[in-house]
Amino acid sequence: MLEISFEIICKMLKKAELPECQLVVGIADAGVVPASLVACLLNRDLRIIKSQYRDENNVPCFPEPVIKNTVTVTPDINTILLVDDVSISGKTLNAAREMFKEYTVKTFVFRGKADFVLFPELDECVHWPWRV
Repeated sequence: MLEISFEIICKMLKKAELPECQLVVGIADAGVVPASLVACLLNRDLRIIKSQYRDENNVPCFPEPVIKNTVTVTPDINTILLVDDVSISGKTLNAAREMFKEYTVKTFVFRGKADFVLFPELDECVHWPWRV
């Protein structure tokens, strides 16, 4: 399993062309740290939604992802950036996108499938520093 340090992640984030947005929404649990880093770099507010789909062994435990909470979005917000660490099937991002269907939504992950991907060349599993 490939290990990527915070140092490398931060260097890549500083070089990345992050999309414009008015709000960053992270998908918990594993997307909290990536979303926090992105929100800080973009100087945007951060909200967190909790998704349930896979267990600790990365096996789906529901037929589809379940979003467990809602977030308040102020009326002046038009564009949202959804952030997670990894998206393989895209199901969690799609479930979250559905929550915000009245907004312009872009997706950003560190690895996998999204509108924007920090490490698009990675095909192998990664041990992210926030995962214990």
